[in-house]
Amino acid sequence: MHHERLTILLVEDQPVLRNHLCLQLSGLGHQVIEADNALSALQQFHERQPDLILLDVILPDQDGYWLARQIRQQEGSRWTPIIFLSCMSQEGDLQEGIDAGGDDYLIKPVSPIVLRSKLLAMQRLLGMRNQLARATDELRSANYRLTHLTSHDELTGVGNRRGLNERLAQYIGQARREQRPLTLVMCDIDHFKRYNDTLGHLEGDRCLQHIAGVLSTACRRPLDYCARYGGEEFALLLPNTPTDGATAFVLALLHQLHAGGVEHPASPIGPWVTLSGGVTTCVPDITTTPESMMRLADESLYAAKKRGRHRFVDLDSGLDTSTLTAADDLALPEGLAPAPATRAA
Repeated sequence: MHHERLTILLVEDQPVLRNHLCLQLSGLGHQVIEADNALSALQQFHERQPDLILLDVILPDQDGYWLARQIRQQEGSRWTPIIFLSCMSQEGDLQEGIDAGGDDYLIKPVSPIVLRSKLLAMQRLLGMRNQLARATDELRSANYRLTHLTSHDELTGVGNRRGLNERLAQYIGQARREQRPLTLVMCDIDHFKRYNDTLGHLEGDRCLQHIAGVLSTACRRPLDYCARYGGEEFALLLPNTPTDGATAFVLALLHQLHAGGVEHPASPIGPWVTLSGGVTTCVPDITTTPESMMRLADESLYAAKKRGRHRFVDLDSGLDTSTLTAADDLALPEGLAPAPATRAA
């Protein structure tokens, strides 16, 4: 079995014995850090993070038992093997060493064969610890990837329907507790079937990715959330966004979509890919549910499609972006999401 070199903290106040042990340890291929008292050893432990500690019981300041207890209290989740060295050979001495946090106990003078065997045993334990740590990291990474896959859309990289449902329920609860407004926007790519039929599904996928990128860019604040609800339909969650902020947001979104326009050769609306959207904003109360907000946004989205598409509608506030004048549109910087002063921070 291959064993990696250990970094060993040797705590021994007798120079002759310390030098002798250093030679043995170095001869076995290990790196040695020396200390001749407990306080110096504790400092070296924090600075150098050794793999193993060989610790004399009797030291000039604090004894080895004190040092072992300090190390166990301060090392956190990282286990560092401690082997005591002592001339005391009574069973009570061994018990006190183990109780203090030691892992083994060697009687001085230490036999080179016994020392080598103990180090090999500790190397095996450290190897298993490192394997377990790597396995834990791999499992954590796999769990993260699995969680990401279950809550994100594979094609566009934004949230998926499951992620939206979870986030919407969470945001409603938070907005209800804080009595803050929450906006939900549902939007559809206009005549997307014609786009697919004309240009093919690969181009359709690229179009979906582009629209997802535009929507994600518009969601500038950390808690803003974009998801692909299904097919060519997307949803946006805008916490702490009142009605006027939602209006400013969808106007800026239309500008941003127009600025980076994607050609739609089969659209009866115009030469570019356009969106229709439904908006709903409320300060949630006890009757507000994810289903109720989705229903209201869907009703406004249906109204936007019925009125000719290429617009955002909020039936509650009376918003219909198609009725705004050019001057209204130009009041917002082209290609930018709403400024912080427009939307609640």
